[in-house]
Amino acid sequence: MKPPMKIPEIRPDQSVELLQALHILTRDGTLNQDSRRKLKQVYHLYNFIEPLLTEVMARRGDLTLVDHGAGKSYLGFILYDLFLKARATGQVYGIETRAELIRSAQDLAVRAGFTRMSFLNLTVEASIASPALPAAVDIVTALHACNTATDDAIRFALAKQARHIVLVPCCQAEVAAVLRQNKNASFGRTVLSELWRHPIHTREFGSVLTNVLRSLQLQAHGYQVTVTELVGWEHSMKNELIIATQSDTPRGDARARLEALLDALNLNELRGRFLVDG
Repeated sequence: MKPPMKIPEIRPDQSVELLQALHILTRDGTLNQDSRRKLKQVYHLYNFIEPLLTEVMARRGDLTLVDHGAGKSYLGFILYDLFLKARATGQVYGIETRAELIRSAQDLAVRAGFTRMSFLNLTVEASIASPALPAAVDIVTALHACNTATDDAIRFALAKQARHIVLVPCCQAEVAAVLRQNKNASFGRTVLSELWRHPIHTREFGSVLTNVLRSLQLQAHGYQVTVTELVGWEHSMKNELIIATQSDTPRGDARARLEALLDALNLNELRGRFLVDG
């Protein structure tokens, strides 16, 4: 039997068997174009998350990470394989609504010997009050959690007093829908409504605005926020990365600026989503 081919994109400490089980590698141990793109995205995200894992582990000697909208749990498995596998402590929870994906992830965790991984069949919102999760967690991730599921993940992180929050949002339709619904009234209220006069601008402006509101929300709760791109746009259009870390010097005017922005853009019906208390 031929030894597996060495693939330069794969980290030396990464389990090839795990990547095959996740269908990132083919059965014969190769990468196709789609899986290469997927692996690059997850590795880039790992590069951002690894320093957060290291900081928590150095401070506490343990860590709890909750991955929301986990899907097939690519991120959770790779984090465990590259960081936690060689350590005696650290727990990863995957939250997903599709029961078949939960069963598949549980089976894979058993086969891989990843005993400190757990998977829960819950909505993001239901997970906030679930007794199956600890009262406080260190890190919350949400990779491509669709539309308001990212906001639910933020609510979860605030309720659990997460030290770090890592978000890659997608399918952000709610704010755009409210902009569209209020468009006629907004034309008579503010010249800024020209920013979303045309449907394509409504969609794009609504997506950007959603993450601006999320960033202000996190700052209002005492988080230092960094917004950047995850990978080049040629690899994914769902590419905005938000990293929030609890800060000893919260931005005092963030809530006021958030309220003013909602009012200026005629979005006051969204106050309940973005001005929730943690």
